[in-house]
Amino acid sequence: MMGITSNARRLAGWLLLAGLGITLGACSEKLDVTIGLITKQEVNPYWVTMREVAEATAKDNDVTLLTATGTSDVDVGSQQRALEEMVAKGAKGILIAPTSSTELLPAIEAAREQGVLVIAVDTPVDPLDAVDAFFATDNEAAGRLIGQYALVKATEMGIEPKVAMLDLAPGISSGELRHAGFLDGFGISEGDPAIVAMADTAGDKKLGEARMAEILSEHADVNIIYTVNEPAALGALDALKDARVELNRTILVSVDGGCRAMKNAVRPGDIDATAMQFPENMAREGVRALATAIRAGENLSGNLDTGVRLITNDPAPGVKSNDVAYGVRNCWGN
Repeated sequence: MMGITSNARRLAGWLLLAGLGITLGACSEKLDVTIGLITKQEVNPYWVTMREVAEATAKDNDVTLLTATGTSDVDVGSQQRALEEMVAKGAKGILIAPTSSTELLPAIEAAREQGVLVIAVDTPVDPLDAVDAFFATDNEAAGRLIGQYALVKATEMGIEPKVAMLDLAPGISSGELRHAGFLDGFGISEGDPAIVAMADTAGDKKLGEARMAEILSEHADVNIIYTVNEPAALGALDALKDARVELNRTILVSVDGGCRAMKNAVRPGDIDATAMQFPENMAREGVRALATAIRAGENLSGNLDTGVRLITNDPAPGVKSNDVAYGVRNCWGN
């Protein structure tokens, strides 16, 4: 498990079992178990990593894993169909990274009414008790970390903040939480005059580039850029370079921790800091939890914080971070 020691992993396992009221002996029965994993898309290596780790963990735990994915971070229809199909194929548990925090609730409720355990990963549903459990990054904490970092760096550089926010999309809680966390960390509220522009990117690189270019055409003096994820950040970076913006006078922050951005943008300092997530932990612990609960005939409940670390080679005093060497060792995706 990247970013978590073997002792911590064993402790997390014991805590999870204790919370479920499951004994280790129940696992030894090795009953046939079929579960599903539904991700958002596979352009972003984040979701590819989650699927690959879930597949490996399922194999290690003698679990049959059904997988499905959509075409984008906002593709609700594909996930609705996948839920129905997995239940029809006999899945007794499903991990889902919901593309909408509310629109998928009827399909999730229908699955649970048929006795299927559902764990939301990465993105919470609203209300949270519409699923059995939630395994994810503390998205508000991730946003807060990069907001704190940006504030300290802006103060160090003596710049008057002109903030652009490249968000995800309405109705997706993970993006909304990161947005709120950034504002809190930066010490401003919604509508603050320091925010000169906001745009949705669906977490997509091309849309990130297009929205950043549009913002620069109206606000060429933008100097602090929040991005909801690294694909959007890499797109924004292309637009900034095309506009010949002075990157050494611009603070660009993001969330993810993927290898591509870590090596090609965070390491050279084009992305000043990123909040690293651990999708492997969501997939690994989610598969294990479902297999354990299903084999024991038990219910499942609770939330698991799968970790976040700020990564930068230019630390901000008072903001805890790890260097890029750590980030490269623990990054995911190609």
